[in-house]
Amino acid sequence: MTGIATAFRALAAAAAALLAVTVTAPVAQAKPEPKAPGEFVSLRSVDPTIIQEMRYPTAHDFMGEPVDGYRQSLCILTRPAAEALHRAQLRLLRQGYSMKVYDCYRPQRAVDHFVRWAKDLDDQTMKGEFYPRVDKTRLFADGYIAEKSGHSRGSTVDLTLVRLPAPPTRPYRPGEKLAPCYAPRAERFPDNSVDMGTGFDCFDTLSHTDDPRIQGVQRVNRQFLKKTLTEAGFVNLAEEWWHYTFRPELFPDTYFDFPVARGSVAGH
Repeated sequence: MTGIATAFRALAAAAAALLAVTVTAPVAQAKPEPKAPGEFVSLRSVDPTIIQEMRYPTAHDFMGEPVDGYRQSLCILTRPAAEALHRAQLRLLRQGYSMKVYDCYRPQRAVDHFVRWAKDLDDQTMKGEFYPRVDKTRLFADGYIAEKSGHSRGSTVDLTLVRLPAPPTRPYRPGEKLAPCYAPRAERFPDNSVDMGTGFDCFDTLSHTDDPRIQGVQRVNRQFLKKTLTEAGFVNLAEEWWHYTFRPELFPDTYFDFPVARGSVAGH
């Protein structure tokens, strides 16, 4: 009995010591996610008619996987940029068109994900569609990937035009056969947008807005988009027909890293 009593006392002492450690040990707190400044809004709250086909929360991008920081399929922009898009959309609707956005605000963690992917020369899953003629070793030198993006400042948007009524676009099926992003419209991945000569995020000189090889209806469509957005206060990036920045930018020198999520702009 004495031995059993001694054993029970030892167990009780050990349990008390463990409880003391549990009570006094600091509780690990999850680091709260950064929130967007009040000047950021969900585009849908400003103009619900603009079509949103956000690519980076999906596997249909140049990496072939969802991008870090995109928690939801949501376009977030600074309010002046969103309101400028709204004004442009009103004009387009009267002409039978709608804008469609592919990407808006982009957190820095997403850009970091791009950089890691670009340095992994063995990962060429989506080469057949997005960069068939570009050696992956050239992505930084040729300006397709950079360590900072204007998208992270909140006033840049990637977009196209859709003729109304908008037909549905089928979802991308991971592992499906890829077609070059510069292939004829009937051959490349289907998109309900007007024909711009290449798909979105096509790493090729044919994506340059004024590339002389782009003629006919494709050139007309690019110039229509450019004229519409320029008149609304946006500036086009010459190397990408889809890339526009509203000027003046509210945050010309700040690269934000709050996630793309409704909670980031809740109450704005």
